[in-house]
Order: sequence, then structure tokens, then C-alpha cells
Amino acid sequence: MAQSQSWQWIPTHLTLEQFEKFVLPHLHIGSRGPQPKLALHVIFNYILKLLYLGCQWKELPIEKDKEGRPEIHYSRIYGAFRRYETQGCFDLIFAGSVSILSLKGQLDISVIHGDGTTTAAKKGGDNLGFSGHKHMKGDKVVAFCDRNCNVIAPFVSAPGNRNESPLLKEALPQVTRIAKQVGLDLNKTIVSLDGVYDSRANRKAIFNRGMVPNIPENRRGRKTPKRGRKPIFNPAIFQERFYTIERVFAWEDKFRRLLRRFERISKLHYALKSLAYTMINLRHFC
Repeated sequence: MAQSQSWQWIPTHLTLEQFEKFVLPHLHIGSRGPQPKLALHVIFNYILKLLYLGCQWKELPIEKDKEGRPEIHYSRIYGAFRRYETQGCFDLIFAGSVSILSLKGQLDISVIHGDGTTTAAKKGGDNLGFSGHKHMKGDKVVAFCDRNCNVIAPFVSAPGNRNESPLLKEALPQVTRIAKQVGLDLNKTIVSLDGVYDSRANRKAIFNRGMVPNIPENRRGRKTPKRGRKPIFNPAIFQERFYTIERVFAWEDKFRRLLRRFERISKLHYALKSLAYTMINLRHFC
């Protein structure tokens, strides 16, 4: 039981050794200008703390120095976060987490599960839309994970009023790109999706990449069975998605900054989401 709880523990703080192993190789460190007063390890952990607590930047709890003053101003931490996002560091850190999972044999890509999730945006911003199904205004993402609940591909984002089915054509190239980058062979891999993705175009897109779709038939109010050959579908594999991709989305809710989208700029919100998925992947090593 203790081993199971340890396996499901999602890190919200990295030690110096973990930071130097998983994060530091992917950060762009400038060679000009004054050096920061605090180490990069401390600044990165402050970003993780904001992601976990969900507070405002100015309300971030900052440690005191010897003179009783905050050891760093919150604007410096925000500046570092914006700099890392602009330089694409969070995407590199996420790709590095997938790579080390592959090297350590933690990935099981015989089946990959995909699904979408919608986040409400109360403060407005770009890339938003009203979802009539969820009855809220926000944005949605489509993500993929393996059978061990490891996120294996960066998500594809869209406004909340977009249908998830057409987004699959944009998400599959991200999956194959990451697989090629880390040396994964997705040939004959089963792609398990919800019935909303049931369409001839989506099945063809999966087949063209050498993978096998596992999508239940969506009747869409059809009163008579659809003519033609029945599509491939394994109900046992489909049931796994409630213990894989749905569990990943539940772990994502641990980071309170992602329960609601407070960033008006969408790319900042997506950078925090990528960081949360990275922490989910690093739970095996932290």
C-alpha cells in the first residue's frame, strides 16, 4: 500500500539534484547582465509553488532573508517565468521527461489513450469560446498518455466552443514528433479514444501513421445500424481510459492554478499546464 501511494505522489518541489538532472539542461542561461541573487533552482521552485497553490503572483509566499525582508521580489520570479516561456524551455523540459521515461523503461505505448478537457476562464483572454455542453466559457486541450498514466505528447489547445473531433488531426503529428524525438516506435500502437472522435477522417489519420484506432461507434441519433463492415473496437481496452487519461486529468487538478484559467494570455496558461504534465511524468523519479 505504501508503495502504491509513493508511486502516485506528484512532486510540487524539486531538490537541487533533481533540478540539475531534469530541468537545468533545458534552460537558456544568459551570459550577459547581472547574475540573479537567488539560484535558478530556488526561482524554479517558486514557479512550482505558484502552480500548486494557485495564488496570485503578488501573493506568492516568499521566504525572508537574514534582515527580515523578502529574499526576492515576486516580479523577478514572474520575469523568469515569462523568459522561460518565450524561450520554449517548458516544452523542452516536458520532452526531456518523456525521454527519460523511455530510457528507464517506464513507458508502455502498446496502447495510448487520448481525451479532451475544458478549463473555465473567468477573467477573459484570448483563445476562448463558450462551451454549450459544459455551460461555461473557456478553452480545451486534447492530451495523450500511455498505459502507465504518463503524458507522452504535448497537448493541442482550442477555444471551448470547438468540437474535439477535428482537433485529432492536429494532435497526432505532435504524438509522432515526440515519438521520433525520443526514439519510440508507434507502429501497431492502439489509439483508444472516446466516441466523439468516431469519424472516417480520424480513423484514416490514425491508420496512415501505422497505428490502430480503438473508438466506439457514435450513433448520433441513428435509429438503424450503419451499413458496411464494423470498425475495430475492443471494449476492455476502452475501459482502461478511466484509469489512465481520466486519472491524469484528476492529477492535473492537484495544481490549483489550472482549476481556473486566470492568465489572459493563453500561452502562459499552457506553459503552466505543460509544467504540470512534466511533474506528473517525473513522479517516478522524485
